This record gives sequence, C-alpha cells and structure tokens, in this order.
Amino acid sequence: MTASSPLPSSNRRSSVLNFSLILGLAAALALTGCGGRDAEGDGESDDDTEATAEAGKDGKPGEEKKNEAVPVEVAEVSQRRISASYSGTANLEVPADAQVVAKTGGVLLRVLVEEGDVVKEGQPLAQIDPERTRLEVARAEATMRRLQANFERSKELFERKLVSADANDQLRYEFESAKAAYELARLELSYTTITAPISGVVAQRMAKPGNLIALNAPVYRIVDNSYLEAVLNVPEREMRTMKPGLPIRMVVDALAGQVFEGEVDRISPVVDSQTGTFRVVGVFRGQDTLRPGMFGRLNIVYDERDAALTVPRIALIESAGESAVFVVEDGKAKRKVLQLGYINGEYAEVVGGIEAGEKVITQGRVAVRDGAEVEVLNATDAAAPAAAAVADAANR
Repeated sequence: MTASSPLPSSNRRSSVLNFSLILGLAAALALTGCGGRDAEGDGESDDDTEATAEAGKDGKPGEEKKNEAVPVEVAEVSQRRISASYSGTANLEVPADAQVVAKTGGVLLRVLVEEGDVVKEGQPLAQIDPERTRLEVARAEATMRRLQANFERSKELFERKLVSADANDQLRYEFESAKAAYELARLELSYTTITAPISGVVAQRMAKPGNLIALNAPVYRIVDNSYLEAVLNVPEREMRTMKPGLPIRMVVDALAGQVFEGEVDRISPVVDSQTGTFRVVGVFRGQDTLRPGMFGRLNIVYDERDAALTVPRIALIESAGESAVFVVEDGKAKRKVLQLGYINGEYAEVVGGIEAGEKVITQGRVAVRDGAEVEVLNATDAAAPAAAAVADAANR
C-alpha cells in the first residue's frame, strides 16, 4: 500500500498568493463605494439637504414665519353736513285733471285748440252747430214777451179792480214760467260753445269736426300742470317727524342727474288700520320739465345738522346688536364701539366712541382682527375728503 505524499512547496505558495489577491480586491471595492458616496453627496443625503433648506431664518427648523401686515385703506373721521330723512317712491299726479264733456248734443263744427295748447278757464275750445238751439231761444223769447204783455195789462186792470186776483196771479205764473223757459233756451245755446272748465294744458282731444256729439260725450281732457303732487304712504312710526312745509328732494328716472325741490303740502290725520300707513302729499311748483305720471324717488328731510361728526358707512361693522369700526393706532387695528345718530347716504353720524381726526378702516376690514398689524395704502389721501367736508360746511 502506497502512502500519500505531501504537496510540493511551490503549490502551497501559489494558493496563499491567490487568497491574498482576492482579499485585496474586496478591500479595494469597499473603499471605492465609500469614496463614491463622499464625492457625490459630500457625506450628506438629499433628505438632510432639504431639512436644512426648510430651517427658519434663525436656524430653527419647523418654526412658522410671522404674520405679515394686512393691507387696508382708511378714511379720516370728520365733520360734515348730514340730514335725517324719510325715503319713498311715488308717481307724480296732477291735482286738477278735467275731462271736458259736451253739455248739449249736435254736430261738431270746428275745434279751436289742439293737444299741447295752454288754455285759460272759460276759453272756447270747440263749437257745436247752434242753429237749432238758436231757434229754440227765439221761440221761447216770443212766448215770454207775449205773456209778459198780458201780465202787465192784467196788472193795470187788477189795480183798478177790473179783474180778480186769481186771474192776475195766473197770468203772472204763466209769464214767469215762460221767462224761465227762455233763460233755459239761452243756457242751452251757450252750451254749443264748449269752454275750458279750468286753466291748464290740453292733454287730449277726443272728437273731430263733423262728428255727431251726444250729450255728456267727452271732447277734451285738460290738466293743470302748474304744480304736481306726489302721494306717499308713510309708516305710522314716522308720524311724529312729518309736518307741512318740510323740504322734499326728488329725482326721477326719466331725468337722471337732476334734483327737484318741493315741500310737504298736507298730511292725513288718519292712519290706515290695514296697512299701518298715513298719506303725505308733497307738491312741486314751477318744475317745467316734470310731467304727470313720472316715477320719482323722494327724500323728506325732517332734520339737518351742519357740523356732525361722521364716519363712512362702509367702515361700520354690525355685530351682536352694536356698531363698531376698526381704527389704526401705531400701525395696528383697534376695534371701537360707536354710538350712532343719523344715518344718511354714504355717512353715519357718530355721537360717541370716536374722536375727530382718527382714521377708520374702510377697505380690507374683513381680514382685520383686533390688534392685527396693518399697512395703510392710502395714507396720503385719507385726509383729503375730511378737508373737503370741512370746507363745504364752512361755505354753507
């Protein structure tokens, strides 16, 4: 049996060398991987970089930035003229509107006025054929003259006691009846000339020459537009403020940009139980451009103050039954509760809670909270309206 012989020494050296080469290659690969990471990220990951960028200005990550100032516009609290008024709407009416009718029948011969003509009371407007009526007047006059002569002879005989009192009285009654018939015929003749019952303007002509006009048929319509009336139905709570002579300012849709002045003429002393309102009648005199039927928006001014402390209505904040504003103090908004007086148009009167010259926030107030920092955008323009209001009050 042959024993195994040991490996030669050259083979052992070759195996050790191969193993050393493998270990060296593995170490080199490991070093190459670490060096790649350092070169690519300089020892930091992408997540670490983002965290550093999101850190605050003071180097503290996660801290929120401070709130920026709210941009606002302001207006200065100032004194101005303000009035208390009741507003309403009404159509303009003519107080005198007459429909002219024929008081007798006949053929219309001619018309003397047309629509738009100004007429005076009693002025002839049209003529109905008078011939038949004129003959009736002549017959009635002849009968009256005959009975008048008979009565005068009977009267002489009665004075000499030649006729009885009954016979004399009978002739007197017949004469008086004939006289009345004559006067009636003359009146009928006068009706053939149609005249104006009032002074005014001819608004409508409803008959033409040649038409057969019946008794009481409408021929003309005349309106007196020397002054117009507007009737308002005012709630009963305003009764203590309404009185005759109060000024009225009115605008109409048809004449935009014009303001018409009038006054309260009369007030009904009775409140309608169904509507809870009472009638207030305003008059407008000497307004040539106004026309009956126009729709007007009226303000009845019942009190007026020349120098009232006011704020713009747009600055008011209504909450929990109170009115407040935000004022700007040292760059911050401060809420102040107000006591209001009259409110008219764009402004509200302030009787307490704020002083003249303070600046109230008009735009941007929705985004403002008490104590918030604000940035005033119109600081140079805020005092201009106040100065204009003071100058206007001084001129008045």
